[in-house]
Amino acid sequence: MTTTTRGMAAMARAAWRAAAAALLAGLALAAAPQALAQAQAQANSIESVSSSQQGNVTYLRIGLRNAPSAAPTGFSVSSPPRIAFDFAGTDNRTGRNSLELPQGDVRSVAIVQAGDRSRMVLNLKRPLSYTASVEGNSVVVALEPVAAAESGPSAHTFARASAKGGAALRDIDFRRGKEGEGRVVVDLSDPGVGVDIRQEGRTIVVDFLNAALPENLRRRLDVGDFGTPVTAVRAFQRGDGARLVIEPQGDWEHNAYQSDTQFVVEVKPVRADPARLARGMQPGDRGEKLSLNFQTIDVRALLQVIADFTNFNIVTSDSVAGSLTLRLKDVPWDQALDIILQSKGLDMRKNGNVILVAPRDEIAAKEKLDFEARAQISDIEPVRTETFQLNYQKADALHRLLANEKQRVLSKRGSVVVDERTNKVFVQDTSARLEEVRKIIAQVDVPVRQVLIEARIVEADDRFTRNLGARLGYNHVGARIGHGLGRGTVSGNLQGAHDLTNLPGALGSGGTALANTNFVNLPATNISGVNPSSFAISLFNSSLTKFLNLELSALEADQRGKVVSSPRVLTADQGKAIIEQGTELPYQQATSSGATSISFRKANLKLEVTPQITPEGNVILAVEVNRDAVGQLTPAGYAIDTRRVQTQVLVENGGTVVIGGIYEQTERNNVNKVPLLGDLPVVGHAFKNTSVTNNRTELLVFLTPRVVIETAMAR
Repeated sequence: MTTTTRGMAAMARAAWRAAAAALLAGLALAAAPQALAQAQAQANSIESVSSSQQGNVTYLRIGLRNAPSAAPTGFSVSSPPRIAFDFAGTDNRTGRNSLELPQGDVRSVAIVQAGDRSRMVLNLKRPLSYTASVEGNSVVVALEPVAAAESGPSAHTFARASAKGGAALRDIDFRRGKEGEGRVVVDLSDPGVGVDIRQEGRTIVVDFLNAALPENLRRRLDVGDFGTPVTAVRAFQRGDGARLVIEPQGDWEHNAYQSDTQFVVEVKPVRADPARLARGMQPGDRGEKLSLNFQTIDVRALLQVIADFTNFNIVTSDSVAGSLTLRLKDVPWDQALDIILQSKGLDMRKNGNVILVAPRDEIAAKEKLDFEARAQISDIEPVRTETFQLNYQKADALHRLLANEKQRVLSKRGSVVVDERTNKVFVQDTSARLEEVRKIIAQVDVPVRQVLIEARIVEADDRFTRNLGARLGYNHVGARIGHGLGRGTVSGNLQGAHDLTNLPGALGSGGTALANTNFVNLPATNISGVNPSSFAISLFNSSLTKFLNLELSALEADQRGKVVSSPRVLTADQGKAIIEQGTELPYQQATSSGATSISFRKANLKLEVTPQITPEGNVILAVEVNRDAVGQLTPAGYAIDTRRVQTQVLVENGGTVVIGGIYEQTERNNVNKVPLLGDLPVVGHAFKNTSVTNNRTELLVFLTPRVVIETAMAR
């Protein structure tokens, strides 16, 4: 048998030193004003560090030369578990930069001084929560185990949110480290800004509580060209705080630290170890490497070897038996254990530092019995009634959620009753179920954000029309009309246009009115009820027996108009809103009995919208816009000119989008003429009329959503 641990102690020291270096890098960033800091005398100093263990609590006592005015600020990172404290105006007088602590959950302490402040980094054996207090000239830090719900791989603790608000993010920058790590550097206006950092899926989410994000910082940074695991960084306002979403790729691990007003999130690439086995590796196999070489060894003895190597307590079931032959070289111990268990059909369960090894069927049967016992206990556990006062959610809506038959939140013995008048919910169930109900109510009973939607409907038209026409008449009378003896021949269409009674010498003693005859009657038509202007000329001989009349008519209309409609409506998130204004037109409608009744049709401006606010602060709009107008009159009643658009679009908060547009252009040339004569040059205009129409209309619909709560906070 060969067991190899290549410098375990040296590797452990190198690991925490490398981890501490990342935390201490933030302290060096804040030491820019070194000239002023070095010129001032140090107000205090760290003289000793000691630890003691009392039950599950580890007490760390930090001795100072003078009594501090307040406990130092600090933050913790749980992967790997570390806690850092910043001592302002304090230097290091312990004589060492690293201290090994023999007892408790603190492996070692690293102290680094930069300028007039010192940072102390605690390298822990497991995630711990801390409480710092001042006792005389010492700072006492109580370290307690973190609950399972709070010890996730992305749990970080920084300053708590300040209730007064008024904080803001001043700048967001991205940098590349020497080893290819990506650093997101956030400049805060106040070092006490509350920070909540966590990992959601493959992204890192950082919430700055009660902090405003200026408009110029609400953007997406594409940092894929830096050659780091980070591909993009998105910053946006969310409620009363700012949110930062970091999008890495590949295998990575992250770390966060804060120094004064500078908050840094560091994402490091995890490089594959070529010594690890290519197949059968699990992502969590990162234990110390060992080498095993056995020929027909008992499985129980092999498990004992691994227990001695890892210092874990391994409990082996009596049903574990058999032997195997294996040769493993430089393999992580947790991977070697998985290989051994899989080859013999075994499984394990870990509880603290104790590992239980047994056949899979045996463990499954034991867990089944445990679940059945819990279910039986739940059936006989006493129930109690608790009252919940709802502030924003309707009681009947919560009742449907809790009592849903497809996915019940309550147990079989649980029940829920609502009082709509007081908006209270009465739930009767076991204590565990009531706690689940309390968590659900805390998530759903929240104020609904509101959205102000403003629509602008712009209609513009440019209309041009020109009509030209002519009338041509001729008359010939065979005898002089001055004597009143009318005998003659009339040719053409007898449609008199002018009365020639008043012409000089036109009438004798027995005066006769002669109607002018028009054999070409193609005048210009009116435009929008306006008659065209005309110019007429008449030619006749001295005996007034022949007449030639010519009348030219022309009309030109140039019409331009613009109509801007701006409906606005305020509604809650995911709530439909409708606003309309217009006219109802009556019309007659036949009934089944044969009689008629009066009905009405709407010609109005209508905006119907349903907004949905996304987690990033954008707004999804399901919108329908109608712009109807009264059209021309028909025998059945007025026609309605309809303009309608219906769509679904994603818009940023406060942004404007064009959801629809219609552009229409009409060009028309009409010519009515006498065949052949109308085609003659110049003279042909007297034998025809022309009409030229050029109309252009355009319709645009703009939408601008604004989240009311965020807008009010920004102001």
